Parts: sequence; C-alpha cells; structure tokens
Amino acid sequence: MVGNTSNQAGSDLRVGVIGVGHGVFGRRSDASVQELAFEAYREALQDAGLEPDAIDASVIGAVPEYHKQRSVGGVVQEYLNLNPKPTWLTEVACASGSAAIRTAWMAIRSGLHQVVAVIGCQKMTELTTPEILALMGRVGDVQWESVFGTTFPGYYAMFAERHRHEFGTSEEQLALVAVKNHYYGARNDKALFRKEITVEKALASDPVASPLRVYDCCANADGAACVILAGADRIREIGAGDRTVWLDGLGCATASMSVLRRPHLTGLPSAEDAAQQAYAMAGITAGDIDVADVHDCFTIAEIMAYEDLGFCAKGEGGRFIAEKQSYVGGTTPVNIDGGLKAKGHPIGATGVSMAYEIIRQLRGECGERQVPDASVGLTHNVGGIGQYCFVNVFRRE
Repeated sequence: MVGNTSNQAGSDLRVGVIGVGHGVFGRRSDASVQELAFEAYREALQDAGLEPDAIDASVIGAVPEYHKQRSVGGVVQEYLNLNPKPTWLTEVACASGSAAIRTAWMAIRSGLHQVVAVIGCQKMTELTTPEILALMGRVGDVQWESVFGTTFPGYYAMFAERHRHEFGTSEEQLALVAVKNHYYGARNDKALFRKEITVEKALASDPVASPLRVYDCCANADGAACVILAGADRIREIGAGDRTVWLDGLGCATASMSVLRRPHLTGLPSAEDAAQQAYAMAGITAGDIDVADVHDCFTIAEIMAYEDLGFCAKGEGGRFIAEKQSYVGGTTPVNIDGGLKAKGHPIGATGVSMAYEIIRQLRGECGERQVPDASVGLTHNVGGIGQYCFVNVFRRE
C-alpha cells in the first residue's frame, strides 16, 4: 500500500497533490493553447500557495497533431516561464493527461524531482470537424480497420450494439447517462454544456451511429487543467499536509490496436486490468470508492466503465444508471462534474481535469455537487478505443 511505504533511510515515499487549477472548457477563440495552460497553472500555484520557483519540472499532456504548433510542450513551458527547468510531453491519445500524472509520480518517487506541475492542455478547434474525425479514426488499426472509414462513434456503436445484444441494455438507459451528466454539468462552472436535458430530448436527437445519437456523444473542446504533485518530505517542508490528497494507487494497461482482436466487445480489457492494479496498490476494493470520474466519451463508455471498474456486475451497467446508483446518494457517484459528456473533451486535458474534480471532491470543495464525506476517489481515463487505460486512486486522510 503506497500510503505506508518508506525507503531504508526512513523517508516517506508517498506522492500527493498539493494544488489544482482548471480553466473553462469550450470553444476558446479567446486563447491560444499556452494561454489556456497558463489559466490552469496560475490557479494551481495559487491553490498550493507556491511561488513559481518551487516547481522543479513540468509534464505536459497533449496530442500534438491537433495543434498547428509542433512540439507544443516547448511553447507551453516557455509561456509559463519555466525555462530552463526540464519538461516533456506525454501522448497516449485521450489518456495523455493521466499519462502525464503517472510520469510525474514516477519522477518524484525516483527522487529525480520533488515538485512537478502536470498540465493537460488541448486546442481542438484549430482543426475542422472532418480533420478531427480523420485523426481520431486513425487511432484504430490503420492497416485493418481505419482504411474502411472507421470513426470513434462507429467503434463505440459496436460496443453498444454488442452490450445491447448480450445484456439487453436499452437506448433509454444510454440516454439516462446523458441526463445525469448534463444535470451535474449544469452545476459546474467549468463545463462546456451547462444545461439539463430530458430522456425524451436525448432520444429524439439525430442518429450518429446506431444506436448512438447526438446526446450519446461527447463534444470536442478547448481547455486545460493542472495538478501539482510533490513528495511527502517536501510536502512537510512546505506545510501543505492538511490539504494534501495522496495518489495511493496507479494502474495502467493496454489492449490490441484492433478491436476485432479483443476477447469481447462489451467492455475494455485494459480498464479491467488497470483497475485491479490500482486497487491492489492502494489496498482497497471497488466498494471503497466514494466518488469516480470515468471516461464517458460516449454514454455506452460510462456503462461499460461501471462494470469494468467493479461498481456493478457485468451486464448490470444499464440497471445501475436506471436505479441512479451513479448519482450523489447512490452506491458510487460517477462524473459529478458532468463528465466528458457535458464538461467537454479537450483530449490532452481530460485526465488532468478528472484528477482536479476528484481532488476537490475529497477536499469537500464542490458545493451543491459535493459527495458527502468522500475520502477515496478514482479516475478512469481511456486512450483511443481502449488501447490504453489509466486508473488512479486518490485518498484524503
């Protein structure tokens, strides 16, 4: 269990989050990618009570292909006035932000750095919708699948159809995920969509890839989020222990690029494996999770996540949402920030945004969206069509 680890010299090896920041997600024509990053970074520094010279290094989570600027980490680092300190870029599609958090955790645990700023940032609207669709389609296997015109909605439509075939999951249950996430998104001042919807409106929206409709799909967005991580010894020196949320469990797994080589199409094997790693490392089970942020790029993705993470049994994800078990007051509140579905999905920023929400939930700072007495939280961030998955467990003592 990470929370109790120490090296031979007696040093505390835990890594915690001491500051968080988040910009508004949306069509941000008012800001460049580095300005979006600065928004979140400045707020995180203020939250941590740190001066910029306290930062030893930065890790940038972003997908370079979406920006006109090549090597986007360099311009972000320069704009944040962090040169000549080290920086590097992580990229695993939509899970790039969580990869950045994992990388920072490893850098601190290794002793190489003490305080690392993780910035997830993405400017999606520099490209047209057809260009974005083409890029996302090529996350699938380019030799055997994307040459046939695959798209993200098309892939997740296959998951939805198979889940419906095997377990009877209905289109109404899919729509209920959207209703929940828009309900909480309407109460999140960082979200792209801040308006509630009804099941009837979701079911009446235009078809995208059967059985998925417009309201089953998340939206691209511009935005950034930042978390500042530090080692336990440094946290004591700073005097930030009272507000620290510890990153106690990390899981990461991969799956085949081609979905046709997967063992089944009703969940993501990478998510199942990553969850078990994170639970084992943190010394917990799925039942210990008080609040979670999961990768709901499509409504079926959230239903599969309930099952892959062990919040309910396989095939019961539809019933889980229908019974409001993923609402505040349910057995495991999920995506109480609106999720990707309502908050928006600037892909490099998403994993860091999830961590931001969970940190604030565990610190009791989410107002009317607050999960009462939350002390253990989880993020589940998927890259591609499940080729990569990162699951992190956070704990507030």
